Amino acid sequence: MSVSRNNEHQHESVLHHHHHHEISEKTISYLLLSFIINMLLSAVEIIGGIIAGSVSLIGDALHNTSDAFSILIAVIAFKIGRKKADNKYTYGFKRAEIIGGFVNLILLFVAGLYLLVEGVGHLISPEPIDGGIIIWVSVLALIIDALTAKLSHHGSESNTNMRMVFLHNLADAFGSLGVIVSGLCVVYFNVFWVDGVVALIIAMYMIYQSVLSFPKVVNILMNAVPEGLDLSKIRKAIEKIDGVKEVHHLHVWCVNEEDVSLECHIVADDVELVHKTAQMLDKKFEIRHCNIQIEKSADCEKCCL
Repeated sequence: MSVSRNNEHQHESVLHHHHHHEISEKTISYLLLSFIINMLLSAVEIIGGIIAGSVSLIGDALHNTSDAFSILIAVIAFKIGRKKADNKYTYGFKRAEIIGGFVNLILLFVAGLYLLVEGVGHLISPEPIDGGIIIWVSVLALIIDALTAKLSHHGSESNTNMRMVFLHNLADAFGSLGVIVSGLCVVYFNVFWVDGVVALIIAMYMIYQSVLSFPKVVNILMNAVPEGLDLSKIRKAIEKIDGVKEVHHLHVWCVNEEDVSLECHIVADDVELVHKTAQMLDKKFEIRHCNIQIEKSADCEKCCL
């Protein structure tokens, strides 16, 4: 017969929470303001790009639009992620941030592909463009992009959703800088093909960053073992505990980017091993979300996972 440690004191000793690098309400308010400003900027860039005939400026506007929506998606994901668990979503809504990051990643990749095609087309058939309009619109865009990137950098190292917002804005800042160079080449050297080159550079950066971030996001969504943890080492560490005869049904996964969960069945006669195992996992592997079940030797044959 299986025995589980279910009383309140033991539950508290087994289940803990990592320290979260939560995005503050103040930051979310700034992100909403950034969304509105970026949408207005996109409209200005599109109009300026059409008037000037610049594909790099229009491309920068499209990228800026994807930036704006990435900010909106991030804000929605943060809001949903803070909801408490209910009878249906018993694990809570923490993965909303990962899903938001995944959507932003796809947006970044698609926008990069579109800009890549447009850049190649403009290289093959360069057209005259108005360098003056490009420069002034891009200077405005660079200032806004730099400020937005600085804001979204907070928390970007520990949060995929925030990192996607930051990368969107950083790419746009570099893009605006490149478009300024393109405008200067037109004004001073009457060279039009630089516009296409700048568009290609922006596109390659967007595609590279999205592809680079893709495996981590997918691994979390697929409940893969977190990076830096070796399942075989965890198994051996548990088996070394006095009284443990066997470990099976061992699973380790991430609920989000910060919370690592573990569950396993231990074949043993001493139910006190649950507490000892939880302490070891916390100390050695920093795994604080554990669901450990003790089984008698005769019960383990019924477990097929």
